[in-house]
Amino acid sequence: MRVKRSAMGGPTVVPMKPKTLSSYHAAVKTAAEHIVSSLDHALDLADLARIAQVSPFHFHRMFRGMLGETPLELHRRLRLERAAFWLLNGQLQVTEIAFDAGYETHEAFTRAFRAAYGRSPSTYRNSSFMQPGCMEAGPTQLAARCGLHFEPAPTARNLQLRSGESSMDVDLVKLPRLRLAKCAHVGPYTRIAEAFERLGALAGPAGLLQPQTRMLAVYLDDQDAKPADELRSEACITVPEHVALPSGLTEGWLPAGRYARATHQGSYATLGDMWARLLGEWLPSSGWDVAATPGFEVYLNTPGHVKTEDLRTELYLPLA
Repeated sequence: MRVKRSAMGGPTVVPMKPKTLSSYHAAVKTAAEHIVSSLDHALDLADLARIAQVSPFHFHRMFRGMLGETPLELHRRLRLERAAFWLLNGQLQVTEIAFDAGYETHEAFTRAFRAAYGRSPSTYRNSSFMQPGCMEAGPTQLAARCGLHFEPAPTARNLQLRSGESSMDVDLVKLPRLRLAKCAHVGPYTRIAEAFERLGALAGPAGLLQPQTRMLAVYLDDQDAKPADELRSEACITVPEHVALPSGLTEGWLPAGRYARATHQGSYATLGDMWARLLGEWLPSSGWDVAATPGFEVYLNTPGHVKTEDLRTELYLPLA
């Protein structure tokens, strides 16, 4: 049993909950096998999370942390590798190969293919490094940490998963139910600062910004599952239960429960990498299961007061 004191609550008692590393590996491997066998279809991320039996809120970060790619990135790369294979080993027109790879136009496929392989599809097809008809797949493979590549007979046998990361400094904390005042944001997560500006303009004059107030963000959608302009998030501050909220602010609550807390120092641009490590490396080796609710970030300082390299952000991952 481990006892920690949370920055947002009182003493914390967190008992261990069994969850094996192999069960996380099996979940991600099942999802990867589904992707490998579904290259002819658009990827349904909600369905993929269901197949892996992992919360949709956390699935793509866990997947990325363990494989080095999100599900969509893996799906897209394997489709490009298949396109390269058929350019060298078939008679299909480039436009047909482009459609099979999921691109609506020849031009979009050419741009993506050139970015990946350094040459246009037509030039690649006429390259001298391989004679047409040779079924070797090597030259078609793009760099990938997970070791998974397109093969004519679909398989995930070469899949390489991270075994877990023991060096991350993660606290296990138990938080009480927390009341929030919040402003909703719809759009790219990188623009949530706009919602925080509205929040500050309303909360400041109302006297809600006290020394004990915590500023946090809740991200409600999987970035891989929705277009950027449809992503939902909330800019929030903690407020006492008895305080009235001014017009323009919405009341919300963070559920009480167990959380894994990691502290990130540096640019907000690398917070996604920290989330991927927490879910893809720490969680599988932790003995814990993740809850089916969103995580959140607590901002201990702000860009207006410290240098970018000194920004400190706490990441809270809900545990089942």
